[in-house]
Amino acid sequence: MTTIGFVGLGAMGGRVAKRLLDAGYQVTGYNRTAGKAQWLVDAGMRLADSPRAVTEASDITFSMVSNTAALLAVFEGPDGILSALGPGKVYVDMSTVSPAASRKAAEQVAARGARMLDAPVSGSVVTLEQGKLSMMIGGEKAVFESALPVLNAIAPVVNYVGENGQAVLMKVAINLNLQVQMMGFCEGLLLAEKGGIPREVAMRALLDSVIASPSLKYRAPFIIEAPDEVWFNVTMMQKDVLLALEMGRQLETPMPVTALSNEYLTAARAMGLAEHDFYITFQVLARMAGVKAEVAALAGDGVKPASQEAQGAM
Repeated sequence: MTTIGFVGLGAMGGRVAKRLLDAGYQVTGYNRTAGKAQWLVDAGMRLADSPRAVTEASDITFSMVSNTAALLAVFEGPDGILSALGPGKVYVDMSTVSPAASRKAAEQVAARGARMLDAPVSGSVVTLEQGKLSMMIGGEKAVFESALPVLNAIAPVVNYVGENGQAVLMKVAINLNLQVQMMGFCEGLLLAEKGGIPREVAMRALLDSVIASPSLKYRAPFIIEAPDEVWFNVTMMQKDVLLALEMGRQLETPMPVTALSNEYLTAARAMGLAEHDFYITFQVLARMAGVKAEVAALAGDGVKPASQEAQGAM
């Protein structure tokens, strides 16, 4: 059976690695903080001391990290993924990063005789655990087809979208909607509340209506009761929105709603809310509207912050 490597075992990456273990694959993993991967070692994963060691032991090496800088940290250098790639090996990056950076990495991988796929996912910890993730793939179609059995062990829906970098572009196009949808939801919730409808009642009505996307259904209730662990914080969300705006400029695509939504993320950071899940932009709107909006999860209340490895899957 194909041997698998996994670099970046945060909230999402760790659970993806666990799905691969559950599917019967031999998995070798690396995480910057090794102790956080102990639960995977207990489940049968082999722990390596560097991304290079992971890649040496694997036919297909995955990575899932928080941003472009984090990707370069595990990809480049004498102990990086690239240093151990060669003919017959496949590298699959699941991070949400700059499409240009992803394409450059693919060129470097090809120069060593290996092949790379960019393979971001759409979903969250909840959809991952339910087995409902979807995945986009960019790269050579023949490589995609050969890796499909492994990819399907992670996500039941896998869409090939084009050459290297195109899947990351698709992920950015999807993720900008997360913040835009959240802002519209918050405006509707506040309008109803200020008109005299209790927040919980308005929340239920909104989530039972035609506007309730899967993302809103699992995230909007955090406005009432915050999660114990941050899945995708304001900083991560803004990273993806800024990638979208950058691509919009490059492709001469106006994105006025995305740009406005980005300003609310900036305001949330200015209010000291950067480490909270991005639903917290409700706080920004609520304060502007003069509505008391405090929820259980504010600074210093013991909520676990998102780890650096808890990338962008959303």
